[in-house]
Amino acid sequence: MNVQTALANLALPVGTTLDRYIMQRQTAFPYATGELSQLLRDMALASKIINREINRAGLMDITGSAGSGNNVQGETQQKLDVVANIRFIRALKNGGEVCALISEEDEDIIHTGNDNAKYVVAIDPLDGSSNIDVNVSIGTIFSIYRRITPVGSKATLADFLQGGDQQVAAGYILYGSSTILVLTTGEGVSGFTYDNSLGEYILSHPNLRQPRAGQIFSCNDGNEADYPIPVQAYLRQCKQQRLTGRYIGSLVADFHRNLIKGGIYLYPQTARLPEGKLRLLYECYPMAFIAEQAGGRACNGEQRILAIAPTSLHQRSPLFIGSSDMINQLNGMSLNG
Repeated sequence: MNVQTALANLALPVGTTLDRYIMQRQTAFPYATGELSQLLRDMALASKIINREINRAGLMDITGSAGSGNNVQGETQQKLDVVANIRFIRALKNGGEVCALISEEDEDIIHTGNDNAKYVVAIDPLDGSSNIDVNVSIGTIFSIYRRITPVGSKATLADFLQGGDQQVAAGYILYGSSTILVLTTGEGVSGFTYDNSLGEYILSHPNLRQPRAGQIFSCNDGNEADYPIPVQAYLRQCKQQRLTGRYIGSLVADFHRNLIKGGIYLYPQTARLPEGKLRLLYECYPMAFIAEQAGGRACNGEQRILAIAPTSLHQRSPLFIGSSDMINQLNGMSLNG
């Protein structure tokens, strides 16, 4: 091997960065004027900051409870929940492309002061944050809409209650053994892995497709006795078929594994939570959009998640999401019975 060949082997291509991917695909966006591209970059920037702070959380005393009681959801608010919420709000305000957003951590609409912006965002800044203290994977989930109120006015509730089929983009960031951003703009699904040495997201999973069937079912088995009878029957069938039970307790991590390998995630309603637990606008909608774009399915037991008409910012829903054959099998067991 000569010197030139050796040097060429050392200088392997970096790959397609998220920025380059966005520029190349901009003409495929519903509104190719650049605002959506910049908004996606703003989301990516905030996630890089969160990734850094998660990785050094134990050194900065930002693990554990925030000590301020529960958030608007009635759940214990973790310190990193607060940090992530602040980081994403700042990034979207400073980016200038978002007129308002809603967050799991805030009761009301957050106006950014950018009333001329054309987009609104619904976000769960840090999903699964109760897993932080034990170094289990956590994530961010987001959904983007083009506003329907006049540009220049204050965004209203109507901008956020357009329905899941009106999303122009959705994605999640999984902070795990590697950090990966999974994104759809309605033209398929792509995954980008974060390269810490470059400070860039690199396209690592182009055109992600979920297997039609899988060997994994994901749910909290401890609550099985409280699930609807058809769901209990489905879970018994999974076990009889020797499928593998895998449950992390972080929606992003459980969904991502099943997206790659094939499987089904179940979070049914219970007597204690008759409407379900997961939030429709910033958990169920974006994940359902991604699932369908990757060839999977998502329902609440009665209808497609994306077809549910929203009525409030923090509306909850049961969620069954994953490989299409497994969702079809579940629905075939009279899930509403």
